[in-house]
Amino acid sequence: MTKETERNNRKELIGVVRSKTGDKSVKVVYEYKIPHPLYKKEIRRKTTVHVHDSKNDSNVGDKVRIMATRPVSKLKRWRIIKVLEKAPTV
Repeated sequence: MTKETERNNRKELIGVVRSKTGDKSVKVVYEYKIPHPLYKKEIRRKTTVHVHDSKNDSNVGDKVRIMATRPVSKLKRWRIIKVLEKAPTV
């Protein structure tokens, strides 16, 4: 495998920016469904991850695509690829 194909196989997720935690940092929450082990009903779960926002162009409520990356800081293991949808302004 070449380095280019390895880089392209990184995990990508789509989530919503929950909060801005500092300069070039945001928290993104993504939801997923899993079946209950016994009753098989789908349960909604959500996970919050710390994400690196190098351009500082996302705001709370934006829908973003994130990608796994090398550790940027103590908690940040993801970075924003693209802002898919801006949050509606009040």
